[in-house]
Amino acid sequence: MTESLISMIVVFVLATYLGAALIGRVPPTLHTPLMSGANAVSGITVVGAMLVAGAGFGWLSSVLGFLAIVFAMMNVAGGYAVTDRMLEMFKKSPTGGAK
Repeated sequence: MTESLISMIVVFVLATYLGAALIGRVPPTLHTPLMSGANAVSGITVVGAMLVAGAGFGWLSSVLGFLAIVFAMMNVAGGYAVTDRMLEMFKKSPTGGAK
């Protein structure tokens, strides 16, 4: 194993642990509003994963980059769906009353 691969694995493991620790401590009432902000971060993740997957570092980086693209796109699509559903709750009905 090369030194750069080991450092990339260390960064991946630390980022996974930190992400799980942060998400686990968010109260449920704040989770939905924070999800719309997380969509922007997931978009950046998709771009970075595409760069890693196509950089030609080897089959492992291609597989991990592809998996990162798939999971980040699932997060983006789900986040936008939940945000849209949340915003629908605040729209007024055509009769003027709340839904």
